[in-house]
Amino acid sequence: MNLFNIILRLHIAEQIFSFPKNISATQFNSLLRSKMGVAQAMEALTERAGLMKESLQKSQTITDNMVGILGSFDHRLSALETAMRPTQIRTHSIRRAHENIDKALKQAELILDQFDLSKKAEAKILRGPHEDLESYLEAIDQLRGTIKFFSNNKMFKSTATGVIGHAHNLLSKALSKLEDEFRQILQNYSKPMEPDRLFECLPSNLRPSTDGEGGGGKSHDPHQKSLENAIFTVPTVIPPRVLPLLHDLAQQMVQAGHQQQLFKTYRDTRAAVLEQSLKKLGVERLSKDDVQRMQWEVLEAKIGNWIHYMRISVKLLFAAEKKICDQILDGVESLRDQCFGEVTANSVAILLSFGEAIAKSKRSPEKLFVLLDMYEIMRELKPEIELVFGSQPCTEMKDSALNLTKRLAQTAQETFADFEEAVEKDATKTAVMDGTVHPLTSYVINYVKFLFDYQSTLRLLFQEFDSKDPDSELGAVTTRIMHALQNNLDGKSKQYKDAALTQLFLMNNVHYIVRSVRRSEAKDLLGDDWVQIHRRIVQQHANQYKRVSWAKILQCLTVQSSGSGPVENSNISRASVKDRFKTFNSQFEELHQRQCQWTVPDSELRESLRLAVAEVLLPAFRSFLKRFGPMIESGKNPQKYIRFTPEDLERMLNEFFEGKTWSEPKR
Repeated sequence: MNLFNIILRLHIAEQIFSFPKNISATQFNSLLRSKMGVAQAMEALTERAGLMKESLQKSQTITDNMVGILGSFDHRLSALETAMRPTQIRTHSIRRAHENIDKALKQAELILDQFDLSKKAEAKILRGPHEDLESYLEAIDQLRGTIKFFSNNKMFKSTATGVIGHAHNLLSKALSKLEDEFRQILQNYSKPMEPDRLFECLPSNLRPSTDGEGGGGKSHDPHQKSLENAIFTVPTVIPPRVLPLLHDLAQQMVQAGHQQQLFKTYRDTRAAVLEQSLKKLGVERLSKDDVQRMQWEVLEAKIGNWIHYMRISVKLLFAAEKKICDQILDGVESLRDQCFGEVTANSVAILLSFGEAIAKSKRSPEKLFVLLDMYEIMRELKPEIELVFGSQPCTEMKDSALNLTKRLAQTAQETFADFEEAVEKDATKTAVMDGTVHPLTSYVINYVKFLFDYQSTLRLLFQEFDSKDPDSELGAVTTRIMHALQNNLDGKSKQYKDAALTQLFLMNNVHYIVRSVRRSEAKDLLGDDWVQIHRRIVQQHANQYKRVSWAKILQCLTVQSSGSGPVENSNISRASVKDRFKTFNSQFEELHQRQCQWTVPDSELRESLRLAVAEVLLPAFRSFLKRFGPMIESGKNPQKYIRFTPEDLERMLNEFFEGKTWSEPKR
């Protein structure tokens, strides 16, 4: 209103004081002076001032009138606004009512859809899962969706209690049928594995031979190719097409909170089947007492089988069980690992109990190699055991297997020490009358040879006890065993009353040891120096044998003079020569008769020893015969005294050390 008055007043002032647009002020003044003069100018100015006053009065009147008009407009507009407000409120209410109606219609449509889907789901559930398991699982998901729909909408929750309750009852029945279906499918497709099927999954060099013996554990083959790259084919224990169905069923049971029912069903079914597979394979539970009562041959065979069973169980059966467990219970890690642990627990315990019984049984030298075989298979299986039983629920089984490995190593090491002591203290009274290689010697040497077949295993065993240099330790052990054997042989050699046989016995045994070492890998560890030293020992015993056995008879063929000059035949009587020939004959016959029964089993050593004797005996005999033979031949009955020719002696020497018995006739 104020702005309007200002504008109006400015307009009126402009009309009053306005001049013609084409007349300037200078022109105006000039005009006044020129036409009217001063008096006229004053008159005109007065007149104009009056007109201005009149115009101002009119302008005020107009302004007051305009203010009144505008004020009445404000009043009318306010009244109009007041009159229209109820209409606006009604219009807004109508609009909201339309919106609520639309929402209600949409909700009603959703509810009808839910009822329709629930009805279809109910029909599928009542038919059961046998006809179409996939549709059955979809129906269960739909029931869950229906329950969630009505439970999450507060406006329906109170009025839809019956619907929700009915859906819950249906869901409970559906899940019960689902558990039965899971159990039925799992049991139908869970069958024990036949041994032949398992053998087909092994590498060809570990499969049983055609004679029926199991492979992979009956004997240790040092030349067997490494199994690192061998292919073990994990068997199919449940058809692959069935696994997705079992997985879906398991997932439904977990979603329904039925983990314990799922766990019990899976564990009971698969554990029983796994144990039956092992039983078909030949696995049996044996206690320490059972092991102690067994004959060694029977026990050795069972240990070989156990090694085979361990490899099959870990690499095939347990691996297959782990695989299907991971697939069926995928996404439920805690339950999955627990199920696998429970399924395999008893089977693992049965297998390990036999190993524990062997490790704890009474130690004996012959058990060392089977202990090494058992230790070797446990070391071989260690990576698979740590992988398959790596989860927390399987920790106890994994630790039991690793502890068995250490216990076998400990028992093997203790058996090793027992063997060293047993060799040195062996007190068997078994005497070898012919001086040949003693059974203890061949036993110990074969034992050492076997040990070298286990070199890689022994190195691992020594490392179990923090050995810094396994090769050096193996050499030291071998040296100690050899030393213990030689000490024992020295003691046994004292049983002979004949000193010559003592030396022959020691020569034979030390030679056998040296020859065996030279032909085996033991030479690399014992060294050339050891071999050379013991070859000299063999020669020393051979020399001692010659001295002890032939010194006396050689004295019969040696004639010494009282002075330093040569002995003349005339200085020796015929009677003395006869006595010497008679003594030589009797002593040689006695040596021949006795030493033909002695044995030098090595042909080269035997020939060498005969030659060494002949090189001493024959020249002495020829010389004596040449010098004193004519004296006897010129007398009566010369054949009574000269009974042998050099050729006879040579022939008879070749009969020495053949091991003839007393009943055999002389050649």
